[in-house]
Amino acid sequence: MEIILKNLNRTYVQKETKVEAVKNISLIIPSNKIYGIIGKSGAGKSTLVRLVSLLENVDSGEIYFDSRRVDNLSKDELIQQHRRMGMIFQNFNLFSSRTAAQNIAYPMEICKVPSAEIKKRVKELLQVVGLSDRGDAPISTLSGGQKQRIAIARALANKPDILFCDEATSALDPQTTRSILELIKDIQKKMNLTVVMITHQMEVVRDACDEVAVLNEGEVVETGKVSDVFANPKSEVTKDFINHLSSNAADKNNSGEGIVRWSKAGGEYTLHFIGEQTGSPVISSVCKKFDIEMNIRAGGIQMLSDNQKVGTMVVDITGDKAEVEKAIEYIRSQNVLVELSEGGKQ
Repeated sequence: MEIILKNLNRTYVQKETKVEAVKNISLIIPSNKIYGIIGKSGAGKSTLVRLVSLLENVDSGEIYFDSRRVDNLSKDELIQQHRRMGMIFQNFNLFSSRTAAQNIAYPMEICKVPSAEIKKRVKELLQVVGLSDRGDAPISTLSGGQKQRIAIARALANKPDILFCDEATSALDPQTTRSILELIKDIQKKMNLTVVMITHQMEVVRDACDEVAVLNEGEVVETGKVSDVFANPKSEVTKDFINHLSSNAADKNNSGEGIVRWSKAGGEYTLHFIGEQTGSPVISSVCKKFDIEMNIRAGGIQMLSDNQKVGTMVVDITGDKAEVEKAIEYIRSQNVLVELSEGGKQ
């Protein structure tokens, strides 16, 4: 299901002060994809997902699911629409008084689904999330990752068209986060879901999303395919997210690849390689062609969710100014993005 947002606005009043949480946001979230919405704390991403999931009303603007406008539904229509959407939260929001299976069953009980059908669907979903043997387990006996798997199963109970994930991995350790993201990716493909993933973690976008919108102070500052955004970030907010991710030596993806910085000094330029360029001898060639020296401060390759490789290298380039400029021009001619590491293109 495609989601279309047109000029959404939402303002709150806090202690007699107006806060514009969402400012004139327009987006097209494609059908059957995992779409990331990323922003720092206070960027407006949680407000946006509450608007898109119809949990709050917009002050102005329009929301469409496919070609149907949904921000002006009647009470009964809204209830029916909510049943076609699943929601996963950071803190799981499970009933501690119910077993794992009973938590999954709850949305179907509300919809008065026959008990035999509920039992069958619960069994099926426990298998989908890899917890077939934990249906009778009290919630208190489950690990954080298991609780989130049960929350995912519950969100899928009524066979939704859209799955919203609001910071769904923020409370989990890195290894568990990767396993949950792999599960969501697998479910999305098998069930042809549109998944909207709200996060402040760039590694979540890298590892799971097809496309991304970057929010800052209630506005969209950048959108695009994840591979394009990683290879050529345009906004300072996006660059900051990627640079923070790149400078984290402990960050590794499933292939054991990642960015390692072995020198905190220097690093005037950041080079971004994409696809086949990650394996090309660009650095060797430029050092042979021009009278310059290059000191590599950090480097590595990250694998995106579509198996596209994006390489990042932080370097110093020294030599005569004219030679340095020629070297940078040559590197760019090899389809490598060159930026000043403090932001802004050279």
